[in-house]
Amino acid sequence: MSQTLLFASDLSAENRAAFARAVRLAVESGARLDIIHVLDPYLPHRVLHDLEEAVVADIRTTLTDLREDYALPEPQSLIQTMAGAPYAEIIREAHERQADMIILGAHRKRGQPDLVAGTTLARVLRSAPCPVLSVSHLATQAWHDILVPVDFSLTSRHTLRETLRRFPEARLTLLHAWDIPGERELGSNGDYARWRDREVERMRTQLERETEQLMGELDDVPELELVLEQGDPLEVLMTRLRRQPPDLLALGSRGQLGRQSQITERLLSEPHCDIMLCRAW
Repeated sequence: MSQTLLFASDLSAENRAAFARAVRLAVESGARLDIIHVLDPYLPHRVLHDLEEAVVADIRTTLTDLREDYALPEPQSLIQTMAGAPYAEIIREAHERQADMIILGAHRKRGQPDLVAGTTLARVLRSAPCPVLSVSHLATQAWHDILVPVDFSLTSRHTLRETLRRFPEARLTLLHAWDIPGERELGSNGDYARWRDREVERMRTQLERETEQLMGELDDVPELELVLEQGDPLEVLMTRLRRQPPDLLALGSRGQLGRQSQITERLLSEPHCDIMLCRAW
């Protein structure tokens, strides 16, 4: 079955990087690129008809410009408009088209997590039936280094599997943040320190075993690095992104690292890299 990538265009200048990435991914994977734009359903019917033609023409022009700018061949594509609530239409279209991936532009209100929760991007991320890419960086930047926060959950395993399947030649860093209770109160105690060190080693062994088991199910395994860091998972992740931003962050949509809504809102308001959010199963 051929792949279908779904790109939701809002016609903005900020959306251009995501559009270019969508074209590049479609060309590289041989997938069909379905480009949609959601119109306001409350406009008069005559206005909607005229606006639909203008939107399609604008998208075609942008597609041509991007192909010329990035020297890309023309992918198989389909451009359509529909009226409705943007997030609901994007999710519905992804289901109906059996999309392999949804590609969206990054949230524009950077540095303001409290404004992210109700955005189209955040709503699509929560309910999409397939991985969602939030793109903020130029498509000329190849995704060589990918950061995958991991724990021992089903969500984590699924995210790692999706990342390996889609980017088999990338360099993957698996980041596990551990926050063992009692560190503040007992950190200087010798017995506690020995217990803590044993727990860290046990976690590393378990994570390596889980990773090796997953690697055994795949044909080609890329370069992998396992990183364990002590601290609150959200803060460890944000610090890592600021100091060593990867090309792409692959994250599970639910359950992973705890407080998932907080993590998603922080990441969307501070896009240090492009983000792929995978569903939990």
